[in-house]
Amino acid sequence: MRIISGKLKSRRLSAPKNLPVRPTTDMAKESLFNILNNTYFFDSISVIDLFSGTGNISYEFASRGTKTIWAVDAHSGCVKYINETAKQLDLDIHTFKSDVYKFLEKTALKADVIFADPPYDFEKEQFLKIVDLVFDREILNEDGVLIVEHSKHTDLTTHEKHKYDKRYGGNVFSFFENPTEKEV
Repeated sequence: MRIISGKLKSRRLSAPKNLPVRPTTDMAKESLFNILNNTYFFDSISVIDLFSGTGNISYEFASRGTKTIWAVDAHSGCVKYINETAKQLDLDIHTFKSDVYKFLEKTALKADVIFADPPYDFEKEQFLKIVDLVFDREILNEDGVLIVEHSKHTDLTTHEKHKYDKRYGGNVFSFFENPTEKEV
């Protein structure tokens, strides 16, 4: 895994082999951050990284100047790896060892960008439950975006908050937002 841009550009990280993860590919990650770069100033947003795994997405935000990052994963090995790597790289990433659904049901946090990379074998309803919890619990800031990564075999376009998809090989990023006043 490689950090694409920012102060840690080109830095390679090696996660332990025993972690149950599927990191976002460099190509897909670079494309995602190109989209976000056109919308946000990274140093002035807050981020929640759900199903954070190795912390790949969190490191990318931190490298680009994001100061407020929360990484959530249920696997203790993943949380330990993120904590160790963040300390080694001097990144301020706050971790939560938690089931993502329980975290979303109880958190008082709000963020500008929420990124979720659940297992690709989730049922469509499991993906949509993440979306519903984020919006029902008002975890996303007003002009924020929820991005859910999933396989091309999962279609999330029917959700009322869905804005668009970006496809990269077998990976899809679905973007969800609150409607703006002019859309209502």
